[in-house]
Amino acid sequence: MSINTDHVTGLAVGLGAAALGFYLYKKNQNRVDDWLRGQGINVPQSDGKETAGMSVEELMREKEQLEDLIAEREMAAKEAAAQG
Repeated sequence: MSINTDHVTGLAVGLGAAALGFYLYKKNQNRVDDWLRGQGINVPQSDGKETAGMSVEELMREKEQLEDLIAEREMAAKEAAAQG
């Protein structure tokens, strides 16, 4: 089967529709995510923090919280492996 103009047109239309859908989703992300949660779909909650605008102190605080979370998860995994 050779590629003809219908294939190329379909690809271009599909890419355009996907790009438009992504743009509209990002523009209305909070409303769409809330609606999806209302439908029972688990959408991770974004805290909306922009790390580029954070001070060094805020970044260090985030780093410490992440390190604590990682340590807790590693400890839980070790305990689970020891029990079973």
